[in-house]
Amino acid sequence: MNSGHLILGKLVDFLTGETIEDTHDERYRQKLARLLVEKKGYNKIEIKSRYELPVSAGVKKAIMKIDFLITLSDKICMVIKYSPGSLVTRHRPVLAASRLVAPYQAPIAVITNGEDADVLDGYTNEIISSGFESIPDRQQLTKRVADIQFEPISSRRAEMESRIIYAFEIDGSCSL
Repeated sequence: MNSGHLILGKLVDFLTGETIEDTHDERYRQKLARLLVEKKGYNKIEIKSRYELPVSAGVKKAIMKIDFLITLSDKICMVIKYSPGSLVTRHRPVLAASRLVAPYQAPIAVITNGEDADVLDGYTNEIISSGFESIPDRQQLTKRVADIQFEPISSRRAEMESRIIYAFEIDGSCSL
């Protein structure tokens, strides 16, 4: 399926082994997948890729793709979203996604454009660190979430977060 991006051919997905379309954006995703496994110490089984997050705003419904969910001890602990361009304009949608991928808050939300990254605390919304290499490794993430209670997100909060994603990422965006 041509998504409007320049298709450069095919490539083999690093995590799944599937043959997928080769695009500039996909090359950044593959770079990130390799970083997570080869340098950050995550096992491939701990990384879910291409997660489809249903979002809505009233009767309007859509899907936001989350590039990577990192699960440790059966809890989603980190959400990673790739988006080209400015990172600061993507903070709010990735934080909203971190509140919708599970019935609880995912503690860490990462937005990256493939060259740079901002690592955000899901609870405080604050930037923890910046830089592609600053994405937490497995040991750092394990330590960070060790004492977290993973409190549930209320249905009202989930509804509002879904509307935020819809407004930032879906409504009025191009269909790429």
